[in-house]
Amino acid sequence: MSGRYGIVSKLKRKKIHEVVASGNRMDGRGLEEYREIVVRPNAMEKADGSAEVYLGKSRVLVGVSVEIGKPFEDTPAKGVLICNAEFTPIAHPTFEPGPPKDDSIELARVVDRGLRSAEILDFDKLCLIEGSDVYLVFVDLYVLSYDGNLIDASAMGAIEALRNTKMQVYKVKEGKLELTKRTQALKLLSEPLAVTIAKIGENLVVDPTADEEEVMDARLTITLDENGNVCTIQKARSEGFTMEEIKKALSLAQEKSAEIREKLKRKD
Repeated sequence: MSGRYGIVSKLKRKKIHEVVASGNRMDGRGLEEYREIVVRPNAMEKADGSAEVYLGKSRVLVGVSVEIGKPFEDTPAKGVLICNAEFTPIAHPTFEPGPPKDDSIELARVVDRGLRSAEILDFDKLCLIEGSDVYLVFVDLYVLSYDGNLIDASAMGAIEALRNTKMQVYKVKEGKLELTKRTQALKLLSEPLAVTIAKIGENLVVDPTADEEEVMDARLTITLDENGNVCTIQKARSEGFTMEEIKKALSLAQEKSAEIREKLKRKD
């Protein structure tokens, strides 16, 4: 994801730059073309909500669990949303078991920020007893196969998993929590999607593959809601973007997010 894996040879690196400069991609796509997207809801039986996403050869499994716990100290009357990411060793030759690495932490943070900035949940309504008991919504991202652009795949999976989440309903009786026999859907106020754009030489490409991520000069991830409003912009790598490139990236992100929503809608 970060492009630090070092497995793209110098010759291949040069070839990627040459092909992109000509307006094409190594896999035959155009610069502004996504790979095939497949989203499979309810992919995990034991989760409160789940989804599996294939973006080309990248594959991400997302599970949502809703629990009761303490709120953050600075927001005692609000529920909590927490994203975690795990790069499974089978996903890529360079992924190893152990504590979370920088790439998995970055993935979780970017997806988390996109969800929060879009205000997808009414966190006030997820509070049961102020300062004591609130609903905790955990979004766990499991990378099963890595071939680039995990952010977009994970963001799609997170939204689909949250859409089909059913949570246990608690009520407060005489100052104490009581579990009811009811479940209810987790109500989403927004459905943001991320569009990741890589800068390779003088060109911008959407949905970069693993090889393209390794040779890219910079990356922009733009998260937009269903109305095309920008929720967040996340930049990676040391190279910069000109104002014209940023304008082009924003226009491209709005166009692509609308296309993706239409594709996902047709598959519902």
